[in-house]
Amino acid sequence: MYQDERRLDFHALGREIKRKREAKGWTQEYLAQLVDRTPRSIMYIENRGQHPSLNTFYQIVTLLEISVDQFFYPANESSESDCRKHIDVLLNSMDERELTIVEATAEGLKKARETVEV
Repeated sequence: MYQDERRLDFHALGREIKRKREAKGWTQEYLAQLVDRTPRSIMYIENRGQHPSLNTFYQIVTLLEISVDQFFYPANESSESDCRKHIDVLLNSMDERELTIVEATAEGLKKARETVEV
């Protein structure tokens, strides 16, 4: 009988949780209160790659607005260019104000391209 041996490496996701939490200015204690866990359990998730329950996982990634596709489907990411991956990483590290600036810049580039094409 075949058994699927794939395993989620939670270390990378834990690092992303920590990065997003810190970007929001939240402490481990605050996040722990929000998801009804101890600060130690948040520390273990972030630093040791401990797997939380599905409900806790869902609460954390939705509170921190983390897209988990790159962690669950890493093979799909390989089709993207290195430049696009780098831009995604940069975008994921930005706050709403910075994203608004990037969005306006992208819209300006699109409009300029349309003007040249006409």
